[in-house]
Amino acid sequence: MMVEKKVFIADFLEGQQVRDVFLVARKNLAETKAGKPYLALTLMDRTGEVEARVWDNATSYDSQARVGNFVLVQGTAKPFRDQLQLGVVFLEQVLKEDITLADFMPSSKRNVRNMQAELADYITSINNPGLQKLLAAIFAGRTLELFSTAPAAKRMHHAYIGGLLEHTLSVTGLADKLANHYSELDRDILLAGALLHDLAKIEEFSFASLPFDYTDRGRLLGHLVLGVEMVREVAADIKDLSAQTLDQVCHLILSHHGRHDFGAPVLPMTQEALLLHHIDDIDAKMNYTDQLREKMTGTGHQWSDYQRPLERFLFLPPLEGSAEEPAPRDSGQPVEKNSAKPKKQRKTGKSPEKRQQTLF
Repeated sequence: MMVEKKVFIADFLEGQQVRDVFLVARKNLAETKAGKPYLALTLMDRTGEVEARVWDNATSYDSQARVGNFVLVQGTAKPFRDQLQLGVVFLEQVLKEDITLADFMPSSKRNVRNMQAELADYITSINNPGLQKLLAAIFAGRTLELFSTAPAAKRMHHAYIGGLLEHTLSVTGLADKLANHYSELDRDILLAGALLHDLAKIEEFSFASLPFDYTDRGRLLGHLVLGVEMVREVAADIKDLSAQTLDQVCHLILSHHGRHDFGAPVLPMTQEALLLHHIDDIDAKMNYTDQLREKMTGTGHQWSDYQRPLERFLFLPPLEGSAEEPAPRDSGQPVEKNSAKPKKQRKTGKSPEKRQQTLF
């Protein structure tokens, strides 16, 4: 029996009685100082996340509230440390077949078919025959399908279905513009690197269902090393792609994080690699700040909460139209409202990770 979702996290009000289905993003069975067990949950839907606590019968609910499970929750939205927290009094698992996944799956607002057409246009604009064949062979079939579905990151930026393709096209578009500005650059190598730099995120992440997580290969090797492996495997069958050109493109993939402490095995050592690193960083930060802007209400510039990944407060205006639900796209992909802050300006999402890190 299908369960219709009616209450979304972004619309929570202080004191609101909630009875609806949510996805368990994180879970911890802990104990109070008095030794009484309780469940600390992070629940999510396509509009955001909320912390939840089960104070009574925690051990009996533990098996139903596993990470990745959909659960029918009954409770009250209460203020806690300037956030709304859900005090849960009842919880039971709901079968995946009984929910509409679009209610829980954030996704790109761009039309997938339009993005795929834009990707194809960039590939055909490459003049180097070997590079063009390489890109056409990679972005086809199952790989294209996965690349059009994958997120670009687990949480920080473009962390939604279709986010990887959206981010890649944005980076490539910036690279194309700067290649025209700096005529000494090798446009073909730069654009090939831009298109391929995050290719292996289709293997680094598990994104068939929420919450997104890393695969074993993704944790062990990372998408930079995996990306070079994938590219070289396809390149082995392309006879008119020179070894030097392939090495340059692979260098862009390996170095695009820019620093060793950000996971780059090598530092950018060509003009194209230097440029790609900064373009990638710019696009990640612009998407990150746009997500903050979508959560804002009112008019005019406002101060954000302290953003640990950037180690600063940000002075931003609300994103135009962010107060309204975007119209559905004809691709059939669900729409991310991308607003996790309930009324009365109380935030429900968790703060980004404590330690400063790259947004890649």
